Amino acid sequence: MTEKTTGASYAAAGVDIEAGDRAVELMKEWVKKTQRPEVLGGLGGFAGLFDASALKRYERPLLASATDGVGTKVDIARQMGVYDTIGHDLVAMVMDDIVVCGAEPLFMTDYICVGKVHPERVAAIVKGIAEGCVLAGCALVGGETAEHPGLLGPDDFDVAGAGTGVVEYDRLLGADRIRTGDAVIAMASSGLHSNGYSLVRHVLFERAKMSLESHVEELGRTLGEELLEPTKIYSLDCMALTRTAEVHAYSHITGGGLAANLARVIPDHLHATVDRSTWTPGAIFDLVGKAGQVEQLELEKTLNMGVGMMAVVPAESVDVALTALADRGVDAWVAGEILDRGDHTEGATLTGSYAS
Repeated sequence: MTEKTTGASYAAAGVDIEAGDRAVELMKEWVKKTQRPEVLGGLGGFAGLFDASALKRYERPLLASATDGVGTKVDIARQMGVYDTIGHDLVAMVMDDIVVCGAEPLFMTDYICVGKVHPERVAAIVKGIAEGCVLAGCALVGGETAEHPGLLGPDDFDVAGAGTGVVEYDRLLGADRIRTGDAVIAMASSGLHSNGYSLVRHVLFERAKMSLESHVEELGRTLGEELLEPTKIYSLDCMALTRTAEVHAYSHITGGGLAANLARVIPDHLHATVDRSTWTPGAIFDLVGKAGQVEQLELEKTLNMGVGMMAVVPAESVDVALTALADRGVDAWVAGEILDRGDHTEGATLTGSYAS
């Protein structure tokens, strides 16, 4: 008698289609909360649809796009079993890049790659993304969940996203608007945000031998809670500021630190100076520096040091700008000014010492 053999299958290879379908069902309610009137169709189509006729009110609309991920911060979420906050990080990384040029965030899509689909886990990630989209004022029009058994462990995952915004051509912000005498306004970060985690993890876990469960008195909570603090989303705050006061440029402080990111929007003939004495970085920055004996300049070119977004405005607009940000609950202050380039070889530098 011939022995019956069992053929190969997708499930046997490690891909669970039914779990994927279950994840889609669980995430639908959260995606629905992000809908804008321009969005057509629902979740589950091959492409997200956005009614471009809404752009007819623009004389010369420019579409702005950006893409990013959350980096190794996802491993902190995995270790803690907390999945509904990194979506905020993802939206912030994408949409706060888009708003820098003055663009209104319109919509974004996400990509979630997992070793094994755990429907509730995927839904929690999408919940965070959807909540972030609401805070940014954009729609989540679709995405992709990919299961990669054999390449990723059953609990491993990564997230990425892409977004689109729109800005009127003659309202485009950037270096060509900046003038000598402009003020540099800093907006406080909520913590580390989503950059520099490779350094942070190396210092705190490998060198200092700390654990996520360690209660850190200076932080007032566990290390894990601090490291998972969601990235602040500035999109709607920046849009409101642009409507209220004259703004020449924004700079999103991400990888590369404060000076390098600010320099990206400074024209070649000008220079931005930022005075460290105008603020005190949060305790987490001091902890990383001391635990790893990291030099200040190394910290500053890796971490945001307590500033997540900067605005360059005319000196006469400072009071209006600060009032507008305060009304929205944004901690902001004048941190520097724009000068002629002179002998400076870099577009922006930090001066002085941090306030204690």
